[in-house]
Amino acid sequence: MNEFIDMFSSSDPTNVSTSVKLILLLTVFSLAPGILILMTSFTRIVIVLSFVRTSLATQQMPPNQVLIGLALFLSFFIMAPTFSEVYEEGLQPLFNEEITLDEAYTKASAPIKNFMAKHTRQKDLALFLSYAEIETPESVQDIPLTALVPAFAISELKTAFQMGFMIFIPFLIIDMAVASILMSMGMMMLPPVMISLPFKILLFVMVDGWYLITHSLLSGF
Repeated sequence: MNEFIDMFSSSDPTNVSTSVKLILLLTVFSLAPGILILMTSFTRIVIVLSFVRTSLATQQMPPNQVLIGLALFLSFFIMAPTFSEVYEEGLQPLFNEEITLDEAYTKASAPIKNFMAKHTRQKDLALFLSYAEIETPESVQDIPLTALVPAFAISELKTAFQMGFMIFIPFLIIDMAVASILMSMGMMMLPPVMISLPFKILLFVMVDGWYLITHSLLSGF
């Protein structure tokens, strides 16, 4: 315990460097949920997968753990090139004591900014820039994260809801067709959802729905 305290109180450059690395690591871990949700592809993926389950009306199938786990691994797969660039340009030189902490932040944030700016609508970004009274940036790297992150988040929300709407359409048609048939047969007391559920699952399996959804999500990035 005393050695741990001495590591922070010592003026030795090696101990100071270790302390900075430890503080940086703890900071990243504490901000990891927010970084994952708002600065990666996770938001769009998990919302689209939730729309799929809702449109199928399968209640808790697949379970939340499965959807979130799939969304996490798809996000890691999509963000792998960006994360690799962050490590190679920002974190690795910092750990090798080749650059300062400020330089590491600038270099590490550059790939993240490029990814978010690529999928952010100009209208959403202009909203936050105008509200903060920030002049129009000359390049992506000049955009502050305080404006880029929320703009990216609401852009992802719109894209996810657009995809969700397209997912709902074929299943809505099945529900309407089944409801019309039951009404014509006088079976008004029989819930249409109970009858349409097997047909929706059958349609989803026949068209290889999970492949199509995953392909659409990957191609969107």
